[in-house]
Amino acid sequence: MGSTTTTLFTRIRLATAADVPQIHGLIYQMAVYERFTHMFQATTADLTATLFPPDPPKPFTSVAVFMLELSPTPFPAAAGGGGNPHFTPVLDSIQLHLPVDDPEKEKFRSNAADVGDDVIVGGFVLFFPKYASFLAKPGFYIEDIFVRECYRAKGLGKMLLQAVAAQAVAMGYERVEWVVLDWNVKAIAFYERMGAKVMSEWRKCRLSGEELRACARAEL
Repeated sequence: MGSTTTTLFTRIRLATAADVPQIHGLIYQMAVYERFTHMFQATTADLTATLFPPDPPKPFTSVAVFMLELSPTPFPAAAGGGGNPHFTPVLDSIQLHLPVDDPEKEKFRSNAADVGDDVIVGGFVLFFPKYASFLAKPGFYIEDIFVRECYRAKGLGKMLLQAVAAQAVAMGYERVEWVVLDWNVKAIAFYERMGAKVMSEWRKCRLSGEELRACARAEL
């Protein structure tokens, strides 16, 4: 007997304010995965105010979010992805040997206006511009990239990373950077397979909270 497969159709599009509940849920799940729930403070109101202000800057000049949507049926070829003229949604598909059992599909049902109730949010990537002074060229920094647990190991993280890389190339940017936790060997291996160089000689430094305010007051 021949094996059968199930097709899962994918779309990557720019997020809108309607996506904030799903973005909030994804960030929380990422905090759980990375063991940082004690640092999680974001609310949906915070995310709306900071990601989607009343007079937003042009896309990709500030923080941008790509949503990864999944559907059992093809997305329309003319799917608008919120009607944003600055980014054409990326449509693709993957083949699965077994259907995915998604226990949280109701919570992560897409709020996009141009799709039906069978479209689910599977992940996201949040990124923003940065500047490489050694190159005298801009690039992107990925703050968050995350695929929900039941959809991992299916090539979806690769799609999200490629979408950011393609946008960087389209804008003439020279570099995309991010950090990875040193214990996350699966992620490190994945990034290396994608061609990324894991730079062990660099350590991330951070000022936040009271330490940041003390530094600003020159009290350190």
